[in-house]
Amino acid sequence: MKLYSTNNKDLRVSFQEAVFNSMPQDKGLYMPLEIPQLDQEFIKNIEKYSLTEIAYQIASTLLKDEIPAADLKALVEDAANFDAPVVKLNDDTFVLELFHGPSLAFKDFGARFMSRVMAYFLKDGEQLLDVLVATSGDTGGAVALGFLGVPNTRVTILFPKGKVSEVQRLQLTTNGQNIRAIAVDGTFDDCQALVKQAFADEELNAKFRLTSANSINIARLIPQTFYYFNAYAQLKRKGYKDIVFSVPSGNFGNIGAGLLAYKMGLPVHQFIAATNANDTVPRFLESGIYETKPSVQTYANAMDVGAPSNWVRIMNLFEEDRATVQKLVKAYRFTDEETLAGIKEIFEKFDYVACPHTAIAYLATKAFAEKDVAKVFLSTAHACKFPEVFPVDILAKIEMPAQVEALRNNPEIYDELGNDFEDFKGYLLGR
Repeated sequence: MKLYSTNNKDLRVSFQEAVFNSMPQDKGLYMPLEIPQLDQEFIKNIEKYSLTEIAYQIASTLLKDEIPAADLKALVEDAANFDAPVVKLNDDTFVLELFHGPSLAFKDFGARFMSRVMAYFLKDGEQLLDVLVATSGDTGGAVALGFLGVPNTRVTILFPKGKVSEVQRLQLTTNGQNIRAIAVDGTFDDCQALVKQAFADEELNAKFRLTSANSINIARLIPQTFYYFNAYAQLKRKGYKDIVFSVPSGNFGNIGAGLLAYKMGLPVHQFIAATNANDTVPRFLESGIYETKPSVQTYANAMDVGAPSNWVRIMNLFEEDRATVQKLVKAYRFTDEETLAGIKEIFEKFDYVACPHTAIAYLATKAFAEKDVAKVFLSTAHACKFPEVFPVDILAKIEMPAQVEALRNNPEIYDELGNDFEDFKGYLLGR
């Protein structure tokens, strides 16, 4: 598997190099030189396969001979060792539950796969691998659990102070060992900018072996394709063929993975990008003008991204053709008030408790009025992570997972910084 930079199509690197370097020095993002097509017989009979069998088929098709077959199979089975069920709400509305992993968020797919790939490639005696990650809520927890205790790695997680939920914060700050957390006085965009500046800094790169665990890393994107194919297999078993995926979208890695799956041959009728008030992409699709803005805080905090990194990948997938993207991707935005109303509606209509991100994806399926299709909205996080948004009657219905109760018994350890890069650089250098 060879990859190029979105800023330089002549660049060629191996998968291993892209995983460890995460971001080209030209500040582009790595993309596969070729997007292989899955075997049509496999697609035709996909309902016969399990999640891990589907995941292995996709990974081996993309990676080719980067990892020997037996090793890759074991890696995939270990990384994707939890369910991602499609739950039927009514005849044409389904929810794809992606929160059954250890951190209770969809990011577990990417973080667990990536950490195991890195651990596989790491050799004894090599320089310590420093993993930098910015999180708006769920990425950090998944990365922390994915890398916790992995030899020869150190993970530094930046999160916006006061802008993540209690459970999300505890998942970042109670790990110890090789995981350290920093509360940044700013937004997720500030955290993401600090990480990107670190990767571009010559002194830091000379001293440390830096890599990213954000969705800018191609090893995060690849495993997120697994659950799209698996959802299609589940619906095919039920007799559905025309499928619409509604995706809560912040940094646009999740829907980017869906579009990569589409390019590999997944039959998808339509994608919907569902956003909160941070609506950079909906505005672009409407006007043709791509204008980022500072992110604003909402109830759906994992989507509070004003400058979504992965949008450049999506446009690159479609050769910068906005008209093609507009046809395949419909985008809708929703306010906090609408989000709360959506949570209430899902509960009253279906007796189902949805987190704010999930509710936004549900609202987008309603806005997409086309009939005779199976509408699947992605549930990206367990509702227990956002207790402050629910009225008392709905909150009482949320079952608290055992791992969340355990978090509250652990001491929190984290540092605090402003959003100045020199301060962050000094922190990394141990000043």
